[in-house]
Amino acid sequence: MEQKQTGFFFDEWCFWHTTGLHATVLPVGGWVQAPSSAAHAESPESKRRFKNLMDVSGLTRQLDARSASPATEEDLLRVHPQHYLSKFKNLSDQGGGLLDEHAPIGPGSYEIAKVSAGLACEAVEKVLLGELQNAYSLSRPPGHHCLPDKPMGFCFLANIPIAIERAKAKFGLNKVAVIDWDVHHGNGTQHIYYERDDVLTISLHQERCFPPGYHGADDLGEGKGLGYNINIPLLPGCGDEAYLYAFESIVLPALEKFQPDMIIVACGYDANAFDPLARLLLTSETFRRLAELTKQAAEKLCQGKLVMVHEGGYAESYVPFCGLAVVEALSGIRTSVEDPCIDLLKLQQPSAPFNQFQKQLIDQLAQKINSTP
Repeated sequence: MEQKQTGFFFDEWCFWHTTGLHATVLPVGGWVQAPSSAAHAESPESKRRFKNLMDVSGLTRQLDARSASPATEEDLLRVHPQHYLSKFKNLSDQGGGLLDEHAPIGPGSYEIAKVSAGLACEAVEKVLLGELQNAYSLSRPPGHHCLPDKPMGFCFLANIPIAIERAKAKFGLNKVAVIDWDVHHGNGTQHIYYERDDVLTISLHQERCFPPGYHGADDLGEGKGLGYNINIPLLPGCGDEAYLYAFESIVLPALEKFQPDMIIVACGYDANAFDPLARLLLTSETFRRLAELTKQAAEKLCQGKLVMVHEGGYAESYVPFCGLAVVEALSGIRTSVEDPCIDLLKLQQPSAPFNQFQKQLIDQLAQKINSTP
């Protein structure tokens, strides 16, 4: 039997994490009317529909699809302090509630979050050990906003740092590059590695979107980490041309300079044109191209060792097409699925004057980054 080179890690339990009754991100009550169904932005539906599209297209059965054990307490404690984990678990055991401001959880959310982190851990481990060429982890809840002692932005455990630190402890993983193309800034990952030079963190995000008002171009790391943190804030409405230009002119040269032993992508889809929480106007073909470029970089720099870990993306109808495009690029398998929105979205891409202005900003940022030691 031919070996399946791409792993796909998922668990139905991750879809059972609940954040209560909301209208997008607003809790129901007062002047906020209840929707026809529970409609918190971070619902399971965009992820479930992504997986369903993979199944019905025939892609899932051509991958090495598997689940994973939950991350252990030892794994979590490499990143999160005990007092935070205890607070999270106690509230989860009591049936849920507000873990922090704007951080609602439901019954069992602590155990589900450990499964989410465990999927990322297992994906990284199997690729590092050579059992898989690359892998995708359909983790939920997401992780890239989570601070060591504080949940944030729908994130309760720092999935990618947990996976990195476990691989470092168990197998001596050395240099890791984390590319975050979720539309919101990867502030949690940045915070954890801000003073370290063994993990390069790169975030492409919509300027001043989330965390509210954050830009980040001047945040380049501190101490040993100076030059190992890169932020690429992009203007709302930038579109795929400007986004790919930023990726090719800043991200790929940074990877080349860093020479990582593994690349991990915080793979959010909320930069897509239908997302209710952002405005970057990307299409499924943009995400396909991002995945292709990253895979090529991994093959050149680190024997193809590449892991994608799912983050945001809140347009239930369109995330499945973006996710499918990424997994197709990762695996090299093209299904018969066609994006029904691609022609419409191409017509909505920004005009030349806007893109020229955005490119000038990207060039200025690239010059600044390149001048940092």
